[in-house]
Amino acid sequence: MMTQTIEAIYQNGIFKPLQPVSEEITEGKKVRMTVDSATEDVNPIMKLAENFYEGLSEEDIGEIEKIALDRSNFFGDRKPYE
Repeated sequence: MMTQTIEAIYQNGIFKPLQPVSEEITEGKKVRMTVDSATEDVNPIMKLAENFYEGLSEEDIGEIEKIALDRSNFFGDRKPYE
């Protein structure tokens, strides 16, 4: 008995391998599959950012953006290039 992990995409009712499979898996051979829905390579920081504004009003979002984009005190008490 051989065990092999194969990444596949599901299209039109058929699982299609994304890379060649072992020669031991011949046409018509019965196999047992365990489907583990793979996530795209999502950066965890980007995943958090997707939900950053969730539940906030447009007014709250506007205030957050205003604060985030305000560079008037970016360097604190010192002047740039000191």
